[in-house]
Amino acid sequence: MKKFATVDPEHFLWQTNLGIRSEVKDKEDLESLQKRFNHTEGLHIYQRMKGCEWNDETDEIKSWRQSSYDGEDFLALDTKTWTWTAAKPQAFPMKHTLDHDQAFMTYLKFYHTEICVQNLKKYVNFGRDVLMRTDLPKVFLLQKTPSSPVSCFATGFYPSSATLFWRKDGKDLHENVVHGEVLPNPDGTFQMTVDLNVEVTAEVEGKYECVFQLSGVKEDLVTKLERRSILSNASDEDNVKVIVGTTLAVAAVILAIIVIVVVAIRHKNKEANYDPAADEDGT
Repeated sequence: MKKFATVDPEHFLWQTNLGIRSEVKDKEDLESLQKRFNHTEGLHIYQRMKGCEWNDETDEIKSWRQSSYDGEDFLALDTKTWTWTAAKPQAFPMKHTLDHDQAFMTYLKFYHTEICVQNLKKYVNFGRDVLMRTDLPKVFLLQKTPSSPVSCFATGFYPSSATLFWRKDGKDLHENVVHGEVLPNPDGTFQMTVDLNVEVTAEVEGKYECVFQLSGVKEDLVTKLERRSILSNASDEDNVKVIVGTTLAVAAVILAIIVIVVVAIRHKNKEANYDPAADEDGT
């Protein structure tokens, strides 16, 4: 954006002036809405949102413009019919006025079909290095216990527009599958999980696979379900049991050797102190 500001400073000046004018208009609208809702005191919020979406492959354009009062829908523009929709009774007077304001409607059509899209293309072009960045994740198979669902965990991917799902014999699975939400990581990347409720046996190994797909990347990231690939608390516990059992066995062998050595030493000492005459006279 710093580079953009240097190349096209007039654009940022225009946006700044637009924001100043919008602030004045929003205050006027908020005061008007407070009267219509009969709100004489307290904190109230008026919000307006406008935007557009451009598909660079099909050149299809979608746009929207809507407003809300105290967090609830108030008024929206249908950009297909170019008419206003009132979500509250208090919005009908404003809808009636806007529907008959042909000059303003002409400006809205020009803005949503031309200006908004031109700005969007500018932003994409100048921010391409950041906006078009793609980072593939690290994928892990996790399982708490042998009877727990197998969780496919993908972390470190960017952008957030990704899908993660289980597949069996090449077909997407929808049953016994639970999808988690896309969550942010502290470093700005994202993570997500998808759980599969299945008993991991030798018969099912290799038949199931976790598939990760990232927007902008053609190839899928596939992780096959194999017992040796699963990270599990139960596996750690089993390893601890094996280590403890081995340690105890070694300790028992060492103890037995020590006992044998002690007995041998005592027996040797006893032979060294043996007096044949004492045995002969019966003492």
